[in-house]
Parts: sequence; C-alpha cells; structure tokens
Amino acid sequence: MQAGSKIVIVGGGVAGLVLATQLCRRRTREPRPEVVLVDRSFAHVWKPMLHTFAAGTREATLQHVPFLAHAARCGFRYMPGALDAIDRERRVVRLAPLTGSGEDQLLPAREVPYDALVLATGSKANDFCTPGVSEHCAFIDDLSQAEAFNRSFYERILQAAAQGRPLDLAVVGGGATGVELAAELTQWAEQMQAYNNTPMPARVRITLLESGPRLLAGFAEPVSAAALGQLRALGVQVRLGTRVVSADQHGFELAGGGRIDAQLRLWAAGVRGEGGVAVAARLEINRVGQIVVGPTLQSSVDARIFALGDCASLTPRGAGAALPPTAQVARQQALHASRAIPRLLAGASVPVFRYRDLGALVSLAKYNAYGTLGRRGLLKGRLLEGAVARAGHALLYRLHQVELHGLARAALVWASDVLARAARPRIRVTP
Repeated sequence: MQAGSKIVIVGGGVAGLVLATQLCRRRTREPRPEVVLVDRSFAHVWKPMLHTFAAGTREATLQHVPFLAHAARCGFRYMPGALDAIDRERRVVRLAPLTGSGEDQLLPAREVPYDALVLATGSKANDFCTPGVSEHCAFIDDLSQAEAFNRSFYERILQAAAQGRPLDLAVVGGGATGVELAAELTQWAEQMQAYNNTPMPARVRITLLESGPRLLAGFAEPVSAAALGQLRALGVQVRLGTRVVSADQHGFELAGGGRIDAQLRLWAAGVRGEGGVAVAARLEINRVGQIVVGPTLQSSVDARIFALGDCASLTPRGAGAALPPTAQVARQQALHASRAIPRLLAGASVPVFRYRDLGALVSLAKYNAYGTLGRRGLLKGRLLEGAVARAGHALLYRLHQVELHGLARAALVWASDVLARAARPRIRVTP
C-alpha cells in the first residue's frame, strides 16, 4: 500500500463506523491509510434501537457514540457534512455546505479526495409515492426523526389525557420496525400508568397496518404468527392485507374505500436508498435506489467505490434474492471491507464477500422476543422465544459495542448503562 493513501467512508451507521474503527485497529507492517468518516450527524446510534428512542423507552443520550471523540480515540478523521456529489474521474467527493439550526452556514462546501470510497449511507422508509405520506406522516429513519416523533407522542398523549379521550396512533408497515415500535409504545403507556395511577393504556389505541398477508415477511412464519398473537394480546389492532392509498392530516385512506383515523401517523414500510448522488455519478442502482455491487462489494461500474449495508444491493451467486437490509449484513460487510480495501490499495486481488446467515430475532419490548437461528447448527430454523431470544437480541447490540470500543471499554459502557437505568425513570417522562 502506498503511503498517504486515503479511504473516505460516507455514513457513520453500523457499517460505516465499524469499518472506520476496524481499519484503524488493523495490525500491519505496511503504511496505514488515512481514514476519513463523513456523516451529517454528530453521533452514531445503533439503528435497530431507533424505535425505542421514538417510543421513549430508552434514552438516546445514554446510547450514542460521538463521532469526534471516537475518531480521536481510534485514529481516523471525522468530517461533518452530507454527500453532495462524486467526481469519479478526479476521485473526489463534494460535501454540501453545513448549516445550523437557524439555517446559517457553518461550513462551506468542501472537496475530499479519495483512493478508495465507501458508501454506507443507509436507507429510509419507502413511501412508494403514496399521496400525502411525506406531508402528514412521521418517519424514524434517523435519531432526529425518532426524537421528533417522541416529542409529538408525548405532547399528544398529555393532550388526550387532559381532554379525557383516547389517542389513536397508526403505524404503517409490519416489518421489524413497525412491530417492535408498537410493542415499545404499549410498554411506555403501561409504565406511564404506573407513574400516574391513571388508565393510560386505554388512552393509547395503536393500529398496525400491513399490506402483505403476514407480519415480519423477512422472518420465518412461526415468528410472524407468534408476534401477531403477542401484539393482539397487548391490545394492538393489527390489520393484514391492508394497503394505504393516501394520507391526510386526520388519517389514512385504504384500498377498497375504508379509512383509519389517527391523530399520530407513522410510516415504517419499505426500504429505499438515497440514490440521487449515485445516479449523478453514473453508478448502477436498483429500482429502490440501492447501489448494485458485485461479489466483492465493489460497485458494478467502479472498482474504487464500495457500497455496504442498507444502501447496497448484493445478490449472492445462486441466491434468488438480494441480501436483506439488516444490521447483521452491514456488520459482516464492514468486517470484510476492512480486509478487502487495504488489499485493493496494495494492488492485490479483492476477496469475495461470503455472508453467513446467523438467524433473525425480533424483540417485543419487555413482553417477549422471537427468532430463529441460521441455516447451520443443531437448532437451525427452530423457533426461539422468551428469555433465550431476548438475551440473543440484546447480545447483538453488546457485540456491536465490543467491536467499537474493545472488550474492556465496552464492559464499562455496559456497567454505566445498568447504573443509569437503575437510577433513572424506566421510560422517558419529559418531551
């Protein structure tokens, strides 16, 4: 590898931050490349926890990782900003001007050269161009959106309690985000009842709308059935085979002429990449804006550009579908890229990425958890539930913390988390 090589990573989610961390921790006798991480936010949160911040059952301030501090500790450089353009011929990315809360320009547009570029910009919910959704629905694709929804939820529930009426809340999308959010909101309402000594759960009526025939379409059918039964036992109204055709300030219009009224509306359906910059750079994207990559995770049209995680679309050889947009896939791709990119810069061949399916887990707040293990092992395909599944779900996040902080520091983070949860209210009780 040539001295002075620069790796630019755009996106500080699971894939981007794990990659930056692992690149700087590699033990090698060769000159280390300069690693630059670009993100529009100032801190990292584990995306599978966003629904807990939205519901108010976890505090984001206790779980986030400030990019600046983590970069200083690991040895990479953090640059705040959003990707605006990619100049493949010059090997330069352009960052949009950074503005403050008052729309004042804090930083001008900047250009950052690269020898290898990694796009790990994540994904967002897909509104499928449904009329009214972008104007009248909340989203929880990032921390700012999750906290904005939490404020709205808290304010609306206080208003409903004062007026002695229920709060109707509708969630569109029966994937992991929608299912887990419905359970977390139920837990928040139950705990608030304990604090207020009032029948708060009766004042929160949650409707979960899914256009497909079952919840959690990416999971095994026993997991879907178990989650459906648990949600209905909690009082969540689940409507399957229900397609939303438009949204307004009062609710959703449904295919076939029906309607769901709700004071709060959240859209958690579908997955869509941010394909605008990729299209302008003439990268290949699929129909939902994800960057198409080959077996080595390199762009199909530019070997110097890698794409990882939710923003990438990889269909392994012999597979009938692309890999799912999950934290498990993003993590494995980041670990692979931490070995592959230095080989590219050294002029060596880039190895093929091989995904190992370790199973899938979904947590329904404190009430239950379900999942299945991967395709190998003694318990392959077997339904897991209860304490075992809940422990496995929690372990995924703990392993992520170990990869970021190392075992010793992660243990301190775990201890501080336990102490904070013991000292603080069990839910967020302020907007």
